[in-house]
Amino acid sequence: MINNKYFAIDCHCHIYPEKIASKAVGGTDAFYSSVSVGTGTLDDMLAHADRAGIDKALVQSVATTPHQVGSINRFIADEVARYPDRLIGFGTLHPASEDIIGDLENLLSLGLRGVKLHPDIQDFKIDDYRALSIYEACEERGVPILFHAGDGRYDRSNPNRLVPVLRIYTRLKVIAAHFGGYSIWDEAVEALAGLPNLYVDCSSAMPFLTDEKIKEYIRRYGADRVLFGTDYPMWAAESEVERLLSLGLSEETYRKIFSENAIALFGL
Repeated sequence: MINNKYFAIDCHCHIYPEKIASKAVGGTDAFYSSVSVGTGTLDDMLAHADRAGIDKALVQSVATTPHQVGSINRFIADEVARYPDRLIGFGTLHPASEDIIGDLENLLSLGLRGVKLHPDIQDFKIDDYRALSIYEACEERGVPILFHAGDGRYDRSNPNRLVPVLRIYTRLKVIAAHFGGYSIWDEAVEALAGLPNLYVDCSSAMPFLTDEKIKEYIRRYGADRVLFGTDYPMWAAESEVERLLSLGLSEETYRKIFSENAIALFGL
């Protein structure tokens, strides 16, 4: 509980098995030229969450090849089973898989609540024809997708790729991470704000933005469409919470962003 006032859900956390966590975090740091604050293990993530007053966390990881899908999803499900009251699990899929439907059915059978896709790291464009069966199947089953969204260095996850998908699969619930477009935030809000099946999270965005820009994006997307997220292990949960609280938003807005929107979206 944040300030004994706001129930809080961190909707964007990456975790890895202990034996590969250091390598995985190092790879992400190299990809983004960053230095993560966490080790990438579940226990470390929960310690960060406890210090920040975060009650629940959405944990996930991505498969860089199709053969990793099953093992990653089992790992996430096993970790959620360790702390079922603290964790929400999202699985992963890969558009190059020969059995996307089977992978999705297995993901759901494990009790995972959604799908995480990272087009830049998984090396596909959001509107790639190979990924359309993922969107169709998730739409039919009411499964939300959390996309890494945006990167000025590439053209895989930018708004021009996401908008056509949102317009075709109108019942698909999509979370576009990083205020809809990492490093291209103004372009993202112009293209995405107001789309009825879109949510965004604030992860890996606030450290790069002014207070005025953060408040503008919350206003334009709508307070009922913004989820709190830290992108653990990249950023410290305490500093992300403090930054959001420093904006002086209304109590209703904080309740929505910290938990109410996630509770409604994930059916908690």
